Amino acid sequence: MAHAHGYAVKDAQSPLVPFQFERREPGPHDVCIDILYCGICHSDLHQARDDWSNSLYPMVPGHEIVGRVTAVGAHVKKYKVGDLAGVGCMVDSCRHCSACAADLEQYCEEGATWTYNGTERNSDQLTFGGYSDHIVVEEHFVVKVPENLDLKAVAPLLCAGITTYSPLRYVKAGPGQKIGVIGLGGLGHMGVKFAKAMGAHVVMITTSPDKGKDAKRLGADEILVSRDPADMHKHANSFDFLLNTIPVGHDVNPYLGLLKLDGKMGMVGVLTPIDPVIGGNLIFGRKSLFGSGIGGMAETQEMLDFCGQHNIVADVEMVSIKDVNQAWHRMEKNDVRYRFVIDMATLG
Repeated sequence: MAHAHGYAVKDAQSPLVPFQFERREPGPHDVCIDILYCGICHSDLHQARDDWSNSLYPMVPGHEIVGRVTAVGAHVKKYKVGDLAGVGCMVDSCRHCSACAADLEQYCEEGATWTYNGTERNSDQLTFGGYSDHIVVEEHFVVKVPENLDLKAVAPLLCAGITTYSPLRYVKAGPGQKIGVIGLGGLGHMGVKFAKAMGAHVVMITTSPDKGKDAKRLGADEILVSRDPADMHKHANSFDFLLNTIPVGHDVNPYLGLLKLDGKMGMVGVLTPIDPVIGGNLIFGRKSLFGSGIGGMAETQEMLDFCGQHNIVADVEMVSIKDVNQAWHRMEKNDVRYRFVIDMATLG
C-alpha cells in the first residue's frame, strides 16, 4: 500500500478536512496518476451530505481528475510515464454483462465501481476520489488527455462534458437539427458548446433573460425565455432534441410542447422525482422522454478527442484546496460560472 493524502468528509454534517489514507500499489494492469487538477461536481456535495442515502465514510470526493502518469503496471499498453491522463466517474465494472460488452460500462448490470463513495470490486476497500495527491486506476478506465487543451479546464469534461456529449451523440446531433439546451449551468454551458461544434442550430432555453448574452458567447444561436408564453408559442413543435439539464424536479410538460414530430428530450440533471408527465404530450407527436448518464470509456475518449479537435473546454474558476468548503457553499447558491476546479498543487 502507498500513503496518500487529500481532503475528506467524515460524516454527513462535517466539512472537508485534511485526510491521510492508503492506496494500492499499481498492479500489472494499473496506472498511477499524480493529480494536477480535480473538478468540483454538484454530486460531490450531494454524496458528502448523504442526500441520496447511499454515502460511505470517510469520503474523499472528486471524479473529474486530470494528471500525469507516474507509474504503470507490467501489462499496461496504452500509457507510459509522463503521459497526460484523466479519470472520470467510474474506475471499474464487471466487464462481461451486455452493457459492458457494448462499451456502456456506466450501465453495468452488476453496478459500475464509482471513483469515490464505493468499494473496489471483490473487496470492502473504499474507493477514494480526486481531492487527493494521486490515484491508481485500471488501464481500461483511464483516458488520454489531448496535449493542446488547457488542463485545468479539461477536468470538468470528465463528468459535465461526457454527461452532455453522450446524449447529443445518441440523437446524432448535427447540421440541420434544431437543438435546445434547457438550463445554463455547469452542464448546460457544455451542452451549448458541444451542440454548436456538432453543427446544430442551438437555442439556449432559460428562465433568466439576463443569461442570454453569455449563452451567445458560448455559441447559442438564439435564446428562448421559458417564462414568456409568446416565446414558447413561437418555438412550439420545432425542436428535434432538447437537452434538459435542470437539476431539480420540475414540470417537463411545457418543454415537451416544444418538440416536433418524433422529437426527443434527454434528462441529464435531475435524479429526484419530476412532476407527472401527461401521456398525451408524448403520444400526440410520437415524442420521447429518456434519461442519460455519463458515457462509457470508449465514448469518453471520443469526447476528449472531439474537444481536442474543436478546442472545447469548460469555463472554470480555480480554487485552492483550503478553500474547497467555501467553494461548496458558493456552489449551493449557484454562484459559479460555470465549474470550480481545484488546483491540486495547493495540497502541498
